[in-house]
Amino acid sequence: METKLFKINSIYENPDELEQAAQILARGGLVAFPTETVYGLGANGLNADAVRAIYQAKGRPSDNPLILHICDLEMLPQLAREVPEAAVKLAMAFWPGPLTMVLPKTDQVPDVVSGGLDTVAIRFPSHLIARELIRRSQKPIAAPSANLSGSPSPTTAQHCIDDLMGRVDAIVDGGSCGVGLESTVVSLAGEIPMVLRPGGVTVEQLREVLGEVRVDPAVTHPMAQGQKAASPGMKYKHYAPKAKVILVEADQDAFCQYVNANKKPGVFALCFSEDVPDLQVPVVCYGGQTHPEQQAHALFDALRRLDQEKAELVYAHCPSQQGVGLAVYNRLLRAAAFDLVEL
Repeated sequence: METKLFKINSIYENPDELEQAAQILARGGLVAFPTETVYGLGANGLNADAVRAIYQAKGRPSDNPLILHICDLEMLPQLAREVPEAAVKLAMAFWPGPLTMVLPKTDQVPDVVSGGLDTVAIRFPSHLIARELIRRSQKPIAAPSANLSGSPSPTTAQHCIDDLMGRVDAIVDGGSCGVGLESTVVSLAGEIPMVLRPGGVTVEQLREVLGEVRVDPAVTHPMAQGQKAASPGMKYKHYAPKAKVILVEADQDAFCQYVNANKKPGVFALCFSEDVPDLQVPVVCYGGQTHPEQQAHALFDALRRLDQEKAELVYAHCPSQQGVGLAVYNRLLRAAAFDLVEL
């Protein structure tokens, strides 16, 4: 199909193009658009056929649930059968922003959105262009990341163009994304809040608001055989470049010695800026070792650059698992298909 490109830097610029993109969504088309986390591939979240087109465009497994994006809290009762007190507290603390809540769904939410589950993931993004598209289309927008399934998530419109040109109706170029990793997903469908996917809102921040919050074992380990994914990003190998990725948990000296000992053509290091002087292989840096927000912002672009550099085998220096670092670690684990070396 022909893919329209819209350049929209703010909701006050090119209102006609913003309206065109919203109308494509309203009538069941697919639009890639910016959020504060990553670019999303949006469709009318109440139109089952439109949502199925997302899976087809991405090559995404149909049991991998999607997130519904809203532009105000008035849309919530249409989608969530129950809104517990914990959800109200989190909304007051973190919405609009990079937090997704999993709640019991209403009958208005098509099963294809929730991957056949009785719950639905809902997010109120802070990005003004995303919210304006939702407002103008007058529909909650179902949107996973706007990339081919399994590849690194897109943080620029060019990433969307590289993956989805000719597969979707339109791409809205709103510049680069601020956070750089997908939203934190927390399930409130059980007795104790459970983090299903870490992101820009940290586990520590959630505990400050709610008290007890658990982390699903699938955040740092493969899902059990036959277990259903309750959130995007849990079940499948994700975020991966074409190269094989091995995650290496080690201090700076041990990491550099290990990589240098495995030096051969096609080997790259995905590393911290502090590692660069001591490495004898080509490098792609994804931030400073003690700056997890910087790592989060740079990670997906770094993974895509490995493809551009024709890397064949990548040794990735393992980040901290504290704060936003847990989200970075989670994405790298999946990019490596859980191939982890501990030194």
